[in-house]
Amino acid sequence: MIKIGIDEAGRGPVIGPMAIGGVALDEETAIRFKKIGVKDSKLLSIRRIAILEKVIMSEAAGYTVKTISPQEIDDRFSDHKNLNYLELDIMSEIANELKGDIVIVDSPSANTKRVKLYLEKKINEKKIIAENYADRDYVEVSAASILAKARREREVEKIKGEWEYDFGSGYPSDPKTKEFLALLVKSGRINEKKYSNHIRKTWGTIKRFKDGSLDDF
Repeated sequence: MIKIGIDEAGRGPVIGPMAIGGVALDEETAIRFKKIGVKDSKLLSIRRIAILEKVIMSEAAGYTVKTISPQEIDDRFSDHKNLNYLELDIMSEIANELKGDIVIVDSPSANTKRVKLYLEKKINEKKIIAENYADRDYVEVSAASILAKARREREVEKIKGEWEYDFGSGYPSDPKTKEFLALLVKSGRINEKKYSNHIRKTWGTIKRFKDGSLDDF
């Protein structure tokens, strides 16, 4: 039996894309992955993620990673979707592309029953498991989280190279990210294509900066 794990990385940042990974594993490979330390990417160093990414890609029965750009995230409401449904639609695409019997997703919502019902309408002929903390409890989802995190990190490094500036992680809580965004807003360069392509402008972070509410950031 082959199980497909699906998870995301980069849901919350204000800079850079979100990545969603899918990994299909047979039972034997799943056991091996547990033994070599495949687990939730949040519990691993960047160096370890890079090592495990190579192992996963070489030994999994199948895998894929999709990126969702800041513009796609900003445009989600024009399609009458919130971020959860945008994420679930991409998860469905991944599940339909990969061969397997069971799909396990790290649910973006606490309402896992609703998530499961939504996915069952979009995923063909596969059993669906939707759980919170699935990246911690299922090695297939852990592997997917590693591929997503590795892709997200590479994309962030590309942006840093393009901007020639180390803005940190891209998360709103990161002081380096906040400092950089403040500079962009104050200088009026936030709307330049070079920068705006990689910034989620619908995030409250940007709105507060533009309103001058730096203390609330």
